[in-house]
Amino acid sequence: MNTILTRSSILLLAILATSSALAKDLPVPSTAWVGSWATSQQLPEPRNMLSGDDVSDSTLRQLLRLSIGGKRIRVVFSNAFGNAPMRIDAAHVALSDSTATSRIKLDTDHAITFSGSNEVIIPAGAEYVSDPVDLSVAALTSLTISLHVPETIQQQTGHPGSRATSYIVKGNKVAAEELSDAKKIDHWYQISAVQVETNALASSIVVLGDSITDGHGATTNGNDRWPDALAERLQASPKTRNIGILNHGLGGNRLLQDGLGPNALARVDRDVLAQSGVKWLIVLEGINDLGTLTRDAPVSSEKHAQLVRRMIAAYEQIVMRAHAHGIKVIGATILPDGASTYYHPDVANEADRNAVNDWIRTPGHFDVVVDLDKITRDPAHPENILPAYDSGDGLHPSPAGFRVMAEAFPLSAFEK
Repeated sequence: MNTILTRSSILLLAILATSSALAKDLPVPSTAWVGSWATSQQLPEPRNMLSGDDVSDSTLRQLLRLSIGGKRIRVVFSNAFGNAPMRIDAAHVALSDSTATSRIKLDTDHAITFSGSNEVIIPAGAEYVSDPVDLSVAALTSLTISLHVPETIQQQTGHPGSRATSYIVKGNKVAAEELSDAKKIDHWYQISAVQVETNALASSIVVLGDSITDGHGATTNGNDRWPDALAERLQASPKTRNIGILNHGLGGNRLLQDGLGPNALARVDRDVLAQSGVKWLIVLEGINDLGTLTRDAPVSSEKHAQLVRRMIAAYEQIVMRAHAHGIKVIGATILPDGASTYYHPDVANEADRNAVNDWIRTPGHFDVVVDLDKITRDPAHPENILPAYDSGDGLHPSPAGFRVMAEAFPLSAFEK
């Protein structure tokens, strides 16, 4: 038996030595594909769906702002909530000439291809990454993605809370400098991410959140959500300029139950783990779980306690799954909402919020904690958001509040 073990050990050592020698001969990549922009997908509710005429022989031009730059880009198109294959027969990408119009910088216009073809058919429930496009982009660049859909998309995939204007015209106008007489809508459809080819040491941060992260209260086309402000801070420091921000905020999102879109636990695989180059995850979720518990009617103290336990367990699940993929997790405390006329929280709701926040603050649960509750609350009425940071509804911050939130994150947490 000892002889067999010795021979096995010798064989194993020989294999490891050979593998090590081969590994030394492999070239070290000098570049990597990293997420520069992303948005969470959902089935748009009826009031935010495009009409059948809007998505039949139509061009849809959509504006977005990248976080980090690169020498080439790839676009990810989404049919995640479609119930049938979706055909795109032409798509272009270009730098935006103005975020106030559909006009592009014509000399930057490039066709997007898929395995060398101008056309792609994306299966129901799937996403599709384009071929690399030889378009060099700088950090914080405004980009346009234009796509032509020849047939009606029966069940659309989109992101209603774009806070950016999109344009629709009939016919194939993907290469047009400007879309005259276009229909304007403030939503995104059938696009989910833009990746850039950049330095191999580059990486990205995913922000998993609700409407506060999505930017309710931000300026349309102003790029003043709090993840936008954090992206600007990262770009201002030489130590963090190679880090992108992927905003996966979704209006009405909850940890435990579906709302306008899937619950946060159901989103982890696609919105966090599948993202390109992600090294950090920021979690700002839970206000909608707390608020919806009693929005329509009071509940027992047992129901309050059960919700707190289940929310904490959901955080533990997210942290565990992220850690399994080598992703560090930053926990953000839940903002005050005592003045919200939508949720009208009472003393019991505030106690729930404080209990959850106390758990988030406790060392050992998250890798880093950022106390957004502390920096946004009114010292005189800590259950309320400070009026200077309130968008006006007692629930969502204003652009000034978003800026303060972004400034609360220590850049040292993202330095390698």
